[in-house]
Amino acid sequence: MLMAETTETLEDRLSRIHRALGDEQLDAVDAVLADLEPAEIALLLESLPPAARIRLWQRVPGEVDGEVLLHVHDEVRSTLLDDMDHEEIVAAAAALDTTDLAEIFEDLPQQVAEDMLRSMDELQRERLEETLSFEEDSAGRLMRLDTIAVRADVSLETVTRFLRWKESVPDNTHQLMVVDRDGRFVGVLSLARLVSHDPEMAVADLMDQEVDSIRVDMKSRDVATLFQTHDLVSAPVVDEAGLLLGRIVIDDIVDVIREDSEQALMNMAGLDEEEDMFAPVLPSAKRRAVWLGINLITAFLAAWVIGRFEDALDQIVALAVLMPIVASMGGIAGSQTLTLAIRGLALGQISSTNSAWLLRKEVGIAILNGVLWALVVAVLALLWFKSIAIGMIIGAALVINMLAAGIAGIIIPLLLKRAGIDPALSGSVILTTVTDVVGFMSFLGLATYFLL
Repeated sequence: MLMAETTETLEDRLSRIHRALGDEQLDAVDAVLADLEPAEIALLLESLPPAARIRLWQRVPGEVDGEVLLHVHDEVRSTLLDDMDHEEIVAAAAALDTTDLAEIFEDLPQQVAEDMLRSMDELQRERLEETLSFEEDSAGRLMRLDTIAVRADVSLETVTRFLRWKESVPDNTHQLMVVDRDGRFVGVLSLARLVSHDPEMAVADLMDQEVDSIRVDMKSRDVATLFQTHDLVSAPVVDEAGLLLGRIVIDDIVDVIREDSEQALMNMAGLDEEEDMFAPVLPSAKRRAVWLGINLITAFLAAWVIGRFEDALDQIVALAVLMPIVASMGGIAGSQTLTLAIRGLALGQISSTNSAWLLRKEVGIAILNGVLWALVVAVLALLWFKSIAIGMIIGAALVINMLAAGIAGIIIPLLLKRAGIDPALSGSVILTTVTDVVGFMSFLGLATYFLL
């Protein structure tokens, strides 16, 4: 029987939930939730104001509480945990596997975390502590511990009997990890080969040894790049000695890619990717005030530069009219370069070996575009103000600012990364300062020198 295709969008579900909650039609709310996966419920919760969010959360079936908490952003998770009693939190967390539990464990109330540890058997506790010992953005935090490993010197029949004894295999298992006597990873055996070859054959005869393994300390972003470039579905995780520790599957990598995309988008505006869209006014205002304050400082710097040329502006009104054009064109040109540089750094495409070439390229682009648009702006300024001098000055200033913007768009993210600062978080603020200051200073400085 074919499943019916769902065409209902998130907006449709939100409308249904709002109407049902407003009309106290709790059965209708339950019906919507029953058709959704935990990740979809998490998205709905993040899309609701606080009061409606809590009311919906109270209707979420207890058996999926843990998975929903896993998918919501940190700030939203905190508000949901505040609404749960001790026993509910323990039950929700207990339903998660070790890797998923480690992701939210540090957000749990201290007493709940202690009770969780006491309720675990020794093996579970050791696995959780091992996972938490790895850095947050590392392969160790991503890996799953449900790996099925077999020895290379056993027969396919032995492996088949072993799987029958287990009765089931973990989700997303399309291959078995092969290890030597000491537990070192040596290759993989696909399930397709296992069931399609002579049971008397040895695993060593069929296993694939040309397999990418992932070091447990590899950054999660680098793991995602490896999955993308090598079209991986799963990959083994090993320690520095080559011992098999676990595996990472594509499901986990999709989450990494999504989170990185959200982080880059939010950081470009100086925001935290975990910020709750429907958080109360006061905490949201406090967070945004920081970057508004930083931007205000840079704006005053640009204003100070303009103030140095007050006499020129008083005598030549055209300068005040045309001045924003120079800063705006430089800002756009710099933003284009900055965006490409940040993307290149995120993908690992920019290093010390090619950054100089990239800088020369951007200088060339800045000069070509600067000259082209300088001619256009100079002609328009000449037609508008009937002054050849003003046209030439704004054209020259435009070339200077676009050149500075191209250079800054490459150098700023490289310097920020070297300093350990996320370029996406503060690069645009610094770039705006550079293009404003250079734009105003070059335009007004040239006008002062040649016209006054």
